[in-house]
Amino acid sequence: MLFTILFACQNTNQGGRNFQPQSLEQTNYSQEGDNDYLDDQPQLVGGSERDVREPHPVSNNKLQKEYPNIVVLHGSPMKNQVALTFDDGPDTRFTPQVLDVLAKHDVKATFFLIGSRAKAHKEITKRIHDEGHAIGNHTYWHPNLPKEHLGRLHWELTETEQVIMGITGFKPRLFRSPYGALNDEMVKMLGEKNNTVIGWNVDSLDWKQQGADIISDNVLSNVGFGSIILMHDGGDWSMDLSGTAQSLNKIISKLKKDGAKFVTVPELIGVPEAK
Repeated sequence: MLFTILFACQNTNQGGRNFQPQSLEQTNYSQEGDNDYLDDQPQLVGGSERDVREPHPVSNNKLQKEYPNIVVLHGSPMKNQVALTFDDGPDTRFTPQVLDVLAKHDVKATFFLIGSRAKAHKEITKRIHDEGHAIGNHTYWHPNLPKEHLGRLHWELTETEQVIMGITGFKPRLFRSPYGALNDEMVKMLGEKNNTVIGWNVDSLDWKQQGADIISDNVLSNVGFGSIILMHDGGDWSMDLSGTAQSLNKIISKLKKDGAKFVTVPELIGVPEAK
């Protein structure tokens, strides 16, 4: 299963440029059911969000204070603006659902795409771009980066840039780490590469698959001026994220009623979408 991939990833070239992770197409998956989807959807090398990520990583607050010009967790607390963000897509099941709801409400969001999935689902990636949403880099295979070396981050970053460049015509400036996990050395490197690291200050916890009502309550109970809201339009192949799209109607309607303006992350923090 994923242990095979992790072992292959640990035995890589330290320079990063020649790093080639084991192809997921060559990995023998033992899960039963949904096989057509599994074969079509590159998987998360670092593991499922529910198994790896801490709900509130304090380390990101420390990194933001240490590198305020690189790491961003929210926008201005003086403006009634919020940014919806979606990780781990594109996904053939859930990304179109999310895009349909956003289009219904005329809301633009920011999608942090996994390079291998963007490459596998170019039409969905193109739709995200064509409909006016912002796109950020979420690595190529979704590894747990603090467990890797800098060469791995360099490869993940540049390989995903090339994929997105080939589909949209630009290299994203925005970068979000899988599981929100980074260390000092990696933040410094991302800054040198002219990336802005995007975290969040409102976690929908949709990756816990608790249903639309709980997801919307998680957001509406914690959102404020300048909030960056974390949601998912993709994840581990076994996850049912249909509650995410279903929760958006309530979230968007309620916040619009309260006068909030939905913007993309580049609009929220005043940086360009492209490098």
